[in-house]
Amino acid sequence: QIEMAAAFERAGFEAVDVHMSDIIAGRVALAGFKGFVACGGFSYGDVLGAGEGWAKSILFNARARDEFSAFFRRGDSFALGVCNGCQMMSNLHEIIPGSDAWPHFVRNQCEQFEARVATVEVLRSPSLFFAGMEGSRLPIAVAHGEGYTEFTSAEQRNRALVSLRFVDNRGAPTAIYPLNPNGSPGGITGLTTPDGRFTVMMPHPERVFRSVQNSWYPKEWGEEGPWLRMFRNARAWVR
Repeated sequence: QIEMAAAFERAGFEAVDVHMSDIIAGRVALAGFKGFVACGGFSYGDVLGAGEGWAKSILFNARARDEFSAFFRRGDSFALGVCNGCQMMSNLHEIIPGSDAWPHFVRNQCEQFEARVATVEVLRSPSLFFAGMEGSRLPIAVAHGEGYTEFTSAEQRNRALVSLRFVDNRGAPTAIYPLNPNGSPGGITGLTTPDGRFTVMMPHPERVFRSVQNSWYPKEWGEEGPWLRMFRNARAWVR
C-alpha cells in the first residue's frame, strides 16, 4: 500500500490509509473520498483466498456493505483493485454496477505463487485509468498465486470488458507459462466496467511507475515510467 500511495501522490492525489476496521467501526466514511484502491499484498493473514475473505467482511457486515454500495452507486467515484484487491473487488460484483461479467480469480495453472516481470498489452476499453494507453505493450511486476480468470460460461467471458492481457515477445496474447504466470485464457489479467469507473487487474503498476524500478529502460523515459500515466489519468478524470 505504500508503493500505491506513492504512485497516487505523484499523480497529484492525497493518499489516505483506511483500514477495514475504520469502516466497520464507523470511524471513516467513504462518502468523503473520490476514489479508493484495494491494494495488493495479503490481507487477513498470509493465506491464499485472502481477497475473498476480504470481500466477505464487506458483504456480510451491514455497515460496510452500505458504505461500499453507496460509494459504487455514486457517479463521481472510481475504484481500482490490484492483485489481492483485484480478487476482493471481483467478489463484490453484486454491489459494483456493471461488474457482473467479471470472473472469479483462482489458483494459477502452474500451481504455485509467481513473482516475476511479465509483458502486458493495454486494450481498448472504457477504463478511465487506461485512457490514451491503448496498444501499449509494457513490462510490469506480477506477484500472485491466484490470478487465473475463471468464467462461468463462454457467454460471460464474451461480455467481459478486458482492459489488460499478457502477451508474448511478438505481442500476441498468450496463456503460455511463464509469459503468462497464471495461464488465464487469452492472457486476460485486467477488466473494467462499461462506464470505466471501476477497474481490476492482477499485475502491479505501482511497483514500476518510476523508471529506476525497471531492470532496463530507454533513456528517453527520464524519471517517470509509463505506468504513471494510469494514475495521472485518474487525477485528470476527477473534477
